[in-house]
Amino acid sequence: MSGPSTYEPKTAIERWLDVRLPIVRFGADLMDFPTPKNLNYWWTFGGILAFCLVTQIVTGIVLAMHFDPSGAGAFLSVQHIQRDVNYGWLIQGIHANGASMFFVAVYIHMLRGMYYGSAKAPREVLWLIGALIYLTMMATAFMGYVLPWGQMSFWGAKVITNIFGAIPVIGPPLTQILWGGFTVDSPTLNRFFSLHYLLPFVIAALVALHIWALHVPGNSNPTGVNVKSKSDTVPFHPYYTVKDSFAISVFLIMFAAFVFFMPEALGHVDNYTPANPIVTPPHIVPEWYFLPYYAMLRAVPDKLGGVLVMGLAILSIFALPWLDRSKTRSMRYRPQAKIYFAIFVLSILVLGFAGAKEVDDPVIPGLVSGFNTWVWPSRIFGAYFLAYFWIILPWILPMTETPLPVPESISTPVLAHPAAAPAGAAAAPEKKG
Repeated sequence: MSGPSTYEPKTAIERWLDVRLPIVRFGADLMDFPTPKNLNYWWTFGGILAFCLVTQIVTGIVLAMHFDPSGAGAFLSVQHIQRDVNYGWLIQGIHANGASMFFVAVYIHMLRGMYYGSAKAPREVLWLIGALIYLTMMATAFMGYVLPWGQMSFWGAKVITNIFGAIPVIGPPLTQILWGGFTVDSPTLNRFFSLHYLLPFVIAALVALHIWALHVPGNSNPTGVNVKSKSDTVPFHPYYTVKDSFAISVFLIMFAAFVFFMPEALGHVDNYTPANPIVTPPHIVPEWYFLPYYAMLRAVPDKLGGVLVMGLAILSIFALPWLDRSKTRSMRYRPQAKIYFAIFVLSILVLGFAGAKEVDDPVIPGLVSGFNTWVWPSRIFGAYFLAYFWIILPWILPMTETPLPVPESISTPVLAHPAAAPAGAAAAPEKKG
């Protein structure tokens, strides 16, 4: 819990402002927020995500000044930005690769939350807001991918929006609303551009709610043990501002490597050809961060069934706080849960790889068999993905696992670590016999 504010205005201007708009008090309370002292570097991805969001908003505003959201001009305006606008190549490269960096960070952030039990009570609302941010990110990224109006953008929009048409009753009219007509065309591009510009500000508002929700119960930590005394915490500044700054700097090295040395590595070659509604690309694929869902969608022969499976996969993320019924929060003390979690991460990676392949491509080259196609790994690991949420977490693990003893407080494992021993202190003598 954050507790009462300890901020005291020191100057006349601060006292005047504090009575009318206590923004300085708000900032000081954020910096002094008591934070568990055992947070590791997996917790720095929250700060990395905030950096990514600001970067995407700033570069997006600049790009919007030069972008032409029309079927005739969108593709050429992207080329104009890259070739003629001052530093346009850099701004466009940061924005395009920033979307991928954003999803790298958010996936690590979510997996960290699952591993350490950050979704469990009393942090259910915090997790739900985070899941809503992720869903809004997916919508924003999809609409942004359509804007360059290349072949993959156009046909990706056609395939994904057609998914909504499989929904009974509301599907066809919903698809027409998205299209702005009876097919993907300039009105679709205008709608997607408007929403792509708007949704990042919705994400920013949700992030503000996320931070507010975080400051009510406080941070979780690797042990999963609640804060019990002031000795379990340190102020957020300077301890974690420095740690987050270092992590962001390391993250920026990877980010810069893509922007300056391989800016097009995460794109698709077909997207450098203008959209042509009468020429279908050989293989239509979404961006890499949607590939696991795409693999599950294709794994089901029935179109509506595929949509339901994909929808259930996303719903599972929202339902996690109530599906994970173990009384022990952190998987650090749950050896059996670690094994299931490792297979879950593996299933995501396999689904991502399968989603990038043609359905009929052989898994083992040269082997002719009806089961040697990528549709079968998609079905097997897609089934495990759903079973992990709806069977393993709520039923198998609570009935079969025996967690290890959990420390009484956060300080116990910290002080027991060899690095916490005083300098020059002699090791405890070994017991003999």
